[in-house]
Amino acid sequence: MPVSLSLDKINREEYMVSLKGKTSTSKHTKMHRIVTNLQVIQVMLVIAATLSNAGRLHDNFRYCAISCRANGASLTDFGGVGDGTTSNTKAFQAAIGHLGQYAEYGGSMLFVPPGKWLTGSFNLTTSHFTLFLHTDAVLLASQEESEWAVIDPLPSYGRGRDTDGGRYISLIFGTNLTDVIITGDNGTIDGQGESWWNKFHKGELQYTRPYLIEIMYSKNVQISNLTLLNSPSWNVHPIYSSNVIVQGLTILAPVNSPNTDGINPDSCTNTRIEDCYIVSGDDCIAVKSGWDQYGIAFGMPTKQLVIRRLTCISPDSAVIALGSEMSGGIEDVRAEDILAINSESGVRIKTAVGRGGYVKDIYVRGMTMKTMKWAFWMTGNYGSHPDNNYDPNAFPSIQNINYRDMVAENVTMAARLEGIAGDPFTGICISNVTIEMAKKAKKVIWNCTDVEGVSSSVVPKPCDKLMNQESGCDFPEVPLPIDNVEIQSCYYRRKFPLGDHVLKHL
Repeated sequence: MPVSLSLDKINREEYMVSLKGKTSTSKHTKMHRIVTNLQVIQVMLVIAATLSNAGRLHDNFRYCAISCRANGASLTDFGGVGDGTTSNTKAFQAAIGHLGQYAEYGGSMLFVPPGKWLTGSFNLTTSHFTLFLHTDAVLLASQEESEWAVIDPLPSYGRGRDTDGGRYISLIFGTNLTDVIITGDNGTIDGQGESWWNKFHKGELQYTRPYLIEIMYSKNVQISNLTLLNSPSWNVHPIYSSNVIVQGLTILAPVNSPNTDGINPDSCTNTRIEDCYIVSGDDCIAVKSGWDQYGIAFGMPTKQLVIRRLTCISPDSAVIALGSEMSGGIEDVRAEDILAINSESGVRIKTAVGRGGYVKDIYVRGMTMKTMKWAFWMTGNYGSHPDNNYDPNAFPSIQNINYRDMVAENVTMAARLEGIAGDPFTGICISNVTIEMAKKAKKVIWNCTDVEGVSSSVVPKPCDKLMNQESGCDFPEVPLPIDNVEIQSCYYRRKFPLGDHVLKHL
């Protein structure tokens, strides 16, 4: 109140001076002074209100999302403590459970304020829900295994990726949801993955490591504007889902950390990945659709995928990988405006006999590569299998692969294209590509076996299996449906009522 009183005194004195208007000869001039001082009063009152409500600075703000919410609450409303040592697992569970009752009444947002919020895994059990992290909020993943439930393996994989059997649930997990958003003002999720990496290297894992974010069997999903650090394994894993937008993520992990893939769309339809920066110990983007006989039986492809404006650093893996688990099929992938720095390969297709499935209609353009081992890599002998029950006659089909409008520098080998004997990769097209070789480049610049295709305006000259033609490679100009999904400007107001009685008044 002292601030408000002092402002009131100043405003009254200025206002009275304007009313006197002794030096003015015009009524218009007097009115102008009055209006101007009223505007000053309004601004100063806003400042006073802000200062006198310092504890509520985070109760109102604007944000961007595919859907806005009518109800909002803070994690502190449910006992959350952001001291970095108190477990908030129960607070998250209680908050999400309570907010679920508003799914049909305009949806709800859980706001995570500034602080360090230690937590085990928690489940997003409600649709029409937003989890929002303040710029100074850090979720710290618990290193207590008791905080991580063990769940069944994915049906399209048949087992965990690290071990036989089940897998630890992801830090943020959701299934069978509609309209779910995980976003923030570049808030941070730290997986504290080093202990998991050590167990992996020592062979001490009983189950497959958890991911940071996994959303299953869901539609209308947004994951955006966050920093993800040190995931135990994959960072973002949308699977069996549709209409997915992943944008504005910064994903960081040590380049020697095992399997810390950035974003892995898996058996998903209509997905958009854009404006992300990824430093990873594995593939920055890994497109998947199931593993061998399990993926074939599940039969859900990844298709209609857009990847754009991606920056990637991955010295031992690919910027964009297709596979190796691709047994449900991968089709209609469009990637453009990609910057690759100090990475093993720009685009890599990984498959093997026993995978079955297909990779087709792949379009990449506008890629810049700096310090690469390979610009292009296709592998038909990536032979890891879930078990010995795979079909040795399940040959994958790789066709209509288009790369155009690319430049690369300091490259050890232009391309390593290795199909499968008796099952060549066909329809490969590379055009308008200039590759500057490293000083210590391989003697064989292009290595092509069991592949068929064409090329045009490519330097250095490709292998003979990529026959020269005058026309360039394709890139579809008709947008995919996911490009028509717009991001809205939303307003958060902390007005969530903690009592159920409010439902009677809605």
